[in-house]
Amino acid sequence: MTFSHYLREGAHVGLRPFRTADGPEFTARAHESRELHRPWLFPPATIEAYEPYAARLTEGGSHAGFLVCERETGAIAGFVNVNNIVRGAFRCGALGYGAFAHAAGRGLMREALGLVLVHAFAPETANGLGLHRLEANVQPGNAASIALVRGAGFRLEGLSPDFLYVDGAWRDHERWAVTAEMTNSFA
Repeated sequence: MTFSHYLREGAHVGLRPFRTADGPEFTARAHESRELHRPWLFPPATIEAYEPYAARLTEGGSHAGFLVCERETGAIAGFVNVNNIVRGAFRCGALGYGAFAHAAGRGLMREALGLVLVHAFAPETANGLGLHRLEANVQPGNAASIALVRGAGFRLEGLSPDFLYVDGAWRDHERWAVTAEMTNSFA
């Protein structure tokens, strides 16, 4: 049942684009993971919410979405999205990500984030995104997310007060970033 068309593969996970057909599994996993995600993350938990979400991540050049799949079974373990991609002199994107409860704490997201860095920083001529910088904006109390980006080599650049509207309020976020030069992920 493995998916043979991964964009990038590691020892335990593969990255692939979102598909409409993934809606039932994705939304079931999101529903099962509510306690893990709250109050930090609210992925679509219904097919009606999933379809426009997935379409936005697969159409156009300002977003790129990746399902993190367990290589052994093909099961969706999580997702990593590169949002708000700006080309030109900036060549930057903002990360959004989440593990699903059945996969949390197993190192799968750490491996997946490394694969996303390779893909994001690889030149477009090598089927990458050709970016120079990725940012991850994380609420200060989200220790697991901070550990993930710190472990991937991101540096803390500062605090952005009232940065994002999450769970009914404007929330402070720490701004973490990594540049292509900080990694040797596609050299």
